[in-house]
Amino acid sequence: MLDFNAKKGFICDMDGVIYHGNRVLPGVAEFINWLHEEKKEYLFLTNNSGYTPRELHQKLARMGLDVPECHFYTSALATAAFLSEQAPGCSAYVIGEAGLFNALYDVGITMNDVNPDYVVVGEAKTYSLDTLTKATNLVLGGAKLIGANSDVSGPIENGIAPACRALVAPIEMATGKQAYFCGKPNPLMMHTGLRLLGCHSAEAAIIGDRMDTDVLSGLESGISTVLVLSGVSTRRTLDTYAYRPSVVLDGVGDIVTAAHAAKKAN
Repeated sequence: MLDFNAKKGFICDMDGVIYHGNRVLPGVAEFINWLHEEKKEYLFLTNNSGYTPRELHQKLARMGLDVPECHFYTSALATAAFLSEQAPGCSAYVIGEAGLFNALYDVGITMNDVNPDYVVVGEAKTYSLDTLTKATNLVLGGAKLIGANSDVSGPIENGIAPACRALVAPIEMATGKQAYFCGKPNPLMMHTGLRLLGCHSAEAAIIGDRMDTDVLSGLESGISTVLVLSGVSTRRTLDTYAYRPSVVLDGVGDIVTAAHAAKKAN
């Protein structure tokens, strides 16, 4: 078992870890209280590109959880940072929600549906055959294809929903072009997370419900990994991967229980 008390900072996924849809998961309030009481550095690092940090703050507030905006970093922000570094002042055709549009606007990227430098795809309720066809032809015309994250699906209250990787796949198949994904497990997003935490990788732990993004991100960045079974993964999921997390827990509430038990033992 990891010594959670010894960790300075925690990077935590949201969907399937903190909530399903609009339902907060068991043990979450206790976990956030523990982070505050122990004065841990923490960052909610989500691959969901649809929300702005303010919207995430308000979403948690509606669930009775008080988490300031500064504790959120999204794949939309990672995508905007990547594009502004690669091509300052570029333009993009974007399929996504407010979180992605706002992040791109904030770094000076303009919207362009005629001859954009990039086609950028995130989770989107407006995704349709028309937007898919538009994106496909813009990529064939020379626009570079960017995905906000590589999640194939995400947990919702009554099942799963297709996520960004699944939405990008038809454009890749139709054009023969491969997308570049900016969210987890891209090391750029993890490095940013550690910088925002003010932590070295050895001082941090990442908590998530996915082996292919959260756990892989931690492994490739030298961060201790916690897989929780409150989202898309089960214990059987572990058998399909050649690597393992540092620890497997039912949910984030188990971190608090383990931390308190370790303190008593000492």
